[in-house]
Amino acid sequence: MNVFNIDWMEILDVFLRAILSLVTLFFVTKLLGKKQVSQLSLFDYVIGISIGNFAAEMTINTDSPYLNGIVAVIFFGVIAYGISRVTMKSIKLRRFFTGVPTVIIEKGEIIEDNLKRVNFDLNDFLQECRSSGYFNIDDIYYAIMEANGRISFLPKAGSSPVTNENMNLKIKQDGLCANVIIDSHIMERNLKNINKDKIWLEKKLKEKGKKLEDILLATVDVNEKLYIYEKNKTSIGDILE
Repeated sequence: MNVFNIDWMEILDVFLRAILSLVTLFFVTKLLGKKQVSQLSLFDYVIGISIGNFAAEMTINTDSPYLNGIVAVIFFGVIAYGISRVTMKSIKLRRFFTGVPTVIIEKGEIIEDNLKRVNFDLNDFLQECRSSGYFNIDDIYYAIMEANGRISFLPKAGSSPVTNENMNLKIKQDGLCANVIIDSHIMERNLKNINKDKIWLEKKLKEKGKKLEDILLATVDVNEKLYIYEKNKTSIGDILE
């Protein structure tokens, strides 16, 4: 076979089929829910199984020109890289492609509608609780399914391994922090949920001498204390790897 004898119409057909399969796989996976993707985002999961499928096709199907598989794999790789760069700049696109966390237990109460939204039945959820050491669901104050499908837990006060209750200390219930600035963008909806507004936040930033464009993340705790994490901080990766 002459590798330089390229059928450009066939290559165009490969591009069109690759786009169609990518779109189809993404929306089908989104329909299946976060449970299916384990620690991957929905889009990463689709890209991974697609590239694996193309690689297998190139290896097994000798009747198919290998150049077709190479083009498809490169195309998906470029798409994945482009999406990762775009989602770093846009919060809306990041939410669409990687998803957002979903609250399953809020202040000790199970949110049934949210369980259905992530296609998670109660038995699956109880199994996850037990795997994380919570055999009594009443010990959980918040449970949040992250965008990668994992569940994070916030125990009720006095339910952690070494408890204030066991030490006869006065217990104060923890709560969730609200993300009020992400990538220099003010999250006005999050501010509204904690009964604050943009004017309050700007006043706090002015008091601390901080500029919005320099902030990577800012959170507000249940005591209305503002925590600020600035951009371009020195990495300590060399001592943590």
